[in-house]
Amino acid sequence: MQQLLAAGGRPPHRDRPFDIAGRELSPTRIIELLTPFMTERRMRRIREVVGERTRTVLPVVEGLVNTGNVSAVMRSAEALGYQDVHVVKGSNEKRYKHSKRTTQGAQHWLDVWRWPDADAFVRAMHDSGYRVVVTALREDAKSIREVDFTRPTALVVGNELEGASDAMLELADEAAIIPLNGFTESFNVSVAASIGLYHAREDRIRRQGHHADLSQEEQEALVARFCLRSVTNAESIIERVLSDLQSS
Repeated sequence: MQQLLAAGGRPPHRDRPFDIAGRELSPTRIIELLTPFMTERRMRRIREVVGERTRTVLPVVEGLVNTGNVSAVMRSAEALGYQDVHVVKGSNEKRYKHSKRTTQGAQHWLDVWRWPDADAFVRAMHDSGYRVVVTALREDAKSIREVDFTRPTALVVGNELEGASDAMLELADEAAIIPLNGFTESFNVSVAASIGLYHAREDRIRRQGHHADLSQEEQEALVARFCLRSVTNAESIIERVLSDLQSS
C-alpha cells in the first residue's frame, strides 16, 4: 500500500468506514463477516500483532539507491511493531519497488508513504506534531541513547553512500548517532535502521512500560484491514454474505 501523505495532519485511517461494493461497513462489521472464514489461530495472531503496533515513531528512509535496503528496513520495522514507513525520494533514487525476497511479505502489513523531497516530508511531519531526527554525523549530533522516543518522532536514515541529503540535515530538528567502538566508522544503512528502531522500541518500553499505543478504534480498523488481506477474495465473500442475509 503506497500513499502520499498530504501536509496538515497525521496519516489518515483511510479505511474507516470501509467501502465494499458501494456499501459503507464499519471495521467491526468487516471482522464479523470474515471471522467464519479464518481459523481461530489466525484471528488470534492478527489481534496479537495489531496490539503491539505504534505510529508514534515513524521509520523513514531517504534517497536509498539499493531497493534491497529499503525492503530490509521495512522487514525490520514490521517485525518490531511499527505500522508506518516513510520513503523520501532522493535526487539519485532509482524507481522504488519492493524486493519480495527481502521483505518476506512485510509490505503487506505496513502503510508505506512516499514523499517527493525532504521539504515536503518535514513540513508535513511538523504539521502532524512529529519531530524529525536524522541519523547523521552533524556537529550537534547526540547519542541515540539521549533521544526520548516516547515523543512523536520520525527517525530518518539516509543514502547508502552520502547519508542524508543537505536539505534533510538542515530541516531536521535533531541529529543522532549510533555509538561505535571499533575501527568501522558506520553500519550498512539497513543495519543502522534496524539498530535504531530496536533501540527506539526498547527506549519506549523503558520509559513508559510499553511500545504499542494504538487506540482501540485504531486497532479495530487495523484488524479489519488485516482480515481483508488474510482471506482470499474477501470482498467477494462479504458481498455474497450480505446478499444472502438480505434475501433471507
